[in-house]
Amino acid sequence: MCLYMIVLLRIETGVVTVKPSSDEHPRFVPVFRSGSCSNIGQKKYMEDEYICIDNLLGQLGAAAESSCPGAFYGVFDGHGGTDAALFVQKNILRFIVEDTHFPVCAKKAMKSAFLKADSAFAKADSLDKTSGTTVLTALIRGRTMLIANAGDSRAVLGKRGKAIELSTDHKPDSTSERPRIEKLGGAVYDGYLNGEISVARAIGDWHMKRPEGSPCPLTAEPELREKVLCEEDEFLILACDGLWDVMSSQSAVTIVRKELMNHNDPEKCSRELVRLALNQNTLDNLTVVVVCFSSDPPRLETPKLKRSISVEGMCLIRDAMDNNS
Repeated sequence: MCLYMIVLLRIETGVVTVKPSSDEHPRFVPVFRSGSCSNIGQKKYMEDEYICIDNLLGQLGAAAESSCPGAFYGVFDGHGGTDAALFVQKNILRFIVEDTHFPVCAKKAMKSAFLKADSAFAKADSLDKTSGTTVLTALIRGRTMLIANAGDSRAVLGKRGKAIELSTDHKPDSTSERPRIEKLGGAVYDGYLNGEISVARAIGDWHMKRPEGSPCPLTAEPELREKVLCEEDEFLILACDGLWDVMSSQSAVTIVRKELMNHNDPEKCSRELVRLALNQNTLDNLTVVVVCFSSDPPRLETPKLKRSISVEGMCLIRDAMDNNS
């Protein structure tokens, strides 16, 4: 019997599990790689924008105020024109890192940044204030990932082949949004907020909002979800509803994992999701971002084998252990 192995005996089940004597694993350090793809789909105009920053420290330079490696990603699904989506794409990261709460309290900084972006857009000259955009971002610092969402884009984590949704689709008739809308005097007709817009949260759309600072059925306030990344977390998918209208979260994760095992290229994965959504006749613009957390492709999962042995066999193992001690 090898001295470097611990034999765990489960007499009641007759199962023997053999594992290394040390349970310590190296600390997981994520490596950020991303790929993206956008397509106009069946719409007349392309109103989506996105952002992919794999090296946040390199992007921010002295403004980073941190030695912690990180990344930043976002998808912005515009409507009523491109002004709102383009404005947020250009400015949202600046609003985050310039907030007084950043980087000590990223959650407060993120919430504040969304509201500041909404207010700044309303005051921006020469922009169409009636345009709007959903906003979905992922801010990663070290192993901590903060998802912020306002709208019906979706963030989905691939965890060893299982889809974990990290955001809520803010549809007006959803169980989470409808009560809030109605409490603030709004109404939902055929899935549309006040019969006009198919999302319950967005930046812009100032023709539907009350004076700044007043509670409003259509809000720019994001929902936040924090996740500490571990070795089982393989990749993240951020996509506008043009993808999710025709594909489930689990289907998307299964496709990306299979593609990564084939070629390990997140760019090709995003293109494949867009291609499949187009083949399924999605009616919307399409924007997909795929973020990998390792330089290696996902591994094929192999089932753990359990071996049953007799009582006599367990006695022999005990004797061998006693002789080696």
